Amino acid sequence: MKHMESGKKKLKERGIYKMDINKIKYVVCINNEGYQASLELHKLYQVIPDKTIEDDGDIRIIDESGEDYIYPAFYFKKVSLTKDVKSSLLKAS
Repeated sequence: MKHMESGKKKLKERGIYKMDINKIKYVVCINNEGYQASLELHKLYQVIPDKTIEDDGDIRIIDESGEDYIYPAFYFKKVSLTKDVKSSLLKAS
């Protein structure tokens, strides 16, 4: 598993938790082969924008460890959520 930066502290330092709620993206896991301990099938995960790795076909998400890690983007599908659902998910994390 690729690992670059991790931890909520670093996310907060980068301003991730201060993002405009309309810009926060979520994906659903459709494949967890090789990452069963880190990813749950059919679960929503918050995306951490990272253009550098996205250009390589990867995605950074906050996984089951509570930290951000990089996974193959094809393990996920984008989902659209309403503002109130996004707000509820952020409060729960």
